[in-house]
Amino acid sequence: MTAQNAGRRVVTNMSLSLDGRYAKPGAPEDMSWVMPYAVSDVARDHLTGLWEPATTALLGRVNAEGFLGFWPTVIGMDGVDPRDEAFAKWLVSTDKVVLSSTLAESPWERTTLADRPAPDVVAELQATPGGDILVLSSASVIKALLAADRVDRLCLMIFPVFLGGGPALFDDGLPPAQWTLVSQKAGEHGELSLVYDRTR
Repeated sequence: MTAQNAGRRVVTNMSLSLDGRYAKPGAPEDMSWVMPYAVSDVARDHLTGLWEPATTALLGRVNAEGFLGFWPTVIGMDGVDPRDEAFAKWLVSTDKVVLSSTLAESPWERTTLADRPAPDVVAELQATPGGDILVLSSASVIKALLAADRVDRLCLMIFPVFLGGGPALFDDGLPPAQWTLVSQKAGEHGELSLVYDRTR
């Protein structure tokens, strides 16, 4: 039986290399290995399926700076894919919670700052009405939620490259858990969209 934590569903998304890494060794800001695959139909449809049922984006500070620095510039861009523009508009207009111990005030609209552990923030959000709580590629947040068994839907884009090192998403010591595959799609370049629900 597939179920979820009380309240709203917590959905996490991460892009991984075939050898299980989410960043290059020593160069976390270098996303060149992602770009050939992130613009595929499978990847764009994967992201669309994530944000459409979500009403809150939960981000770490570093990821928030990257996402909210880039995506608003996509709106109105010549030749932009409609799926990219739709996601950009959602990200700007939706409620955002950014986990940070260093920001004193938010530079982004519709954004609340939280200097508390991710599982505590998620518990508070789940006690309020709304749609999915979507964690977009913020590895530290996803790791903390996995360690606390607070993820209801685990979404992965797997790209057919080895990075040969770098940080891994799944640390030793995670609580044992069973997951049910609810969606799988392969793209023309060998990329895979995988969606798993936590079985409780």
